[in-house]
Amino acid sequence: MLTRRSFTFPALSVAAAGLAGCGSRSIVALPELNTSPIAPKPQGLVTRTLARPNYAEIYADYPGERFPISAIDYQRIDPRFLRQTVAFPRDDKPGSIVVDPAGYHLYFIESPRVATQYGVGVGREGFGWSGAARINMKRDWADWVPPPEMIARDPEIRAQLEQTPRGLGVRGGSKSPLGARTMYLFGDGRDLGYRIHGTFEPYTVGTNVSSGCIRMINQDIAHLYARVSLGTPVTVLPV
Repeated sequence: MLTRRSFTFPALSVAAAGLAGCGSRSIVALPELNTSPIAPKPQGLVTRTLARPNYAEIYADYPGERFPISAIDYQRIDPRFLRQTVAFPRDDKPGSIVVDPAGYHLYFIESPRVATQYGVGVGREGFGWSGAARINMKRDWADWVPPPEMIARDPEIRAQLEQTPRGLGVRGGSKSPLGARTMYLFGDGRDLGYRIHGTFEPYTVGTNVSSGCIRMINQDIAHLYARVSLGTPVTVLPV
């Protein structure tokens, strides 16, 4: 069960799909910055790199999508937050996911003590919850429907919303804060309101930017999404 130590985001005990407030204050994709955010030094798990892929290839344009996943300048991102294979210091089961908010990393466990490491952005409130969940739903190009509490906190959001099949929000596509893929965390038989999702703001990985969810570079979330089955266990580590 997830614990919510000092977590201030509104509880979504009966949240329907797409109701998590996972966007940053910017709903539409921001223009590219001239410089990358200064990433804080991670204080999480200590890992050792075993292999790095060809970044020019994996962060190029992603083919076969309903909406564009454009190439990113991976050299603008701290190498700590680029996809790589690492020696993992825990005994989590292969096929499971471990999120380390303190280190701004997500790990997909490949085999005993070996994992694929991805950089992530976390929310300010993301440091306030930890525990166990499961991925019980997955969506590509999901609509984003913010909860009423989020709209009330920032009324400017309302002007950017439209009617979607799930309510007032942003339709899946290049303007959605959920990016190209979304995986929904469940516990105790209900949607916990937290998501692992993509972003069109790739240069914000390694920072605290969202409203509580875990965001990944679109090329990385698409890579992870294809490998994750329903029921996959997720462990979010405490800080």
